[in-house]
Amino acid sequence: MRKEAGVIAAMMAVAAVVAACGTTIEQKAATGAIAGAVVAGPVGAAVGGAAGAAAGHATDDDRS
Repeated sequence: MRKEAGVIAAMMAVAAVVAACGTTIEQKAATGAIAGAVVAGPVGAAVGGAAGAAAGHATDDDRS
């Protein structure tokens, strides 16, 4: 059980990094959702999409 938890944690970390890939906020959200879905199914897709959107907003050059 411990090994599985470590593997899942490592995969979620990779998914968070992958979520930052893309040019636009939408691309980053989509990439995060796909990576999250691969790792943890529908819940992972929601978390990955949110992480990608957050990364997109954080790196947006048009912030006022």
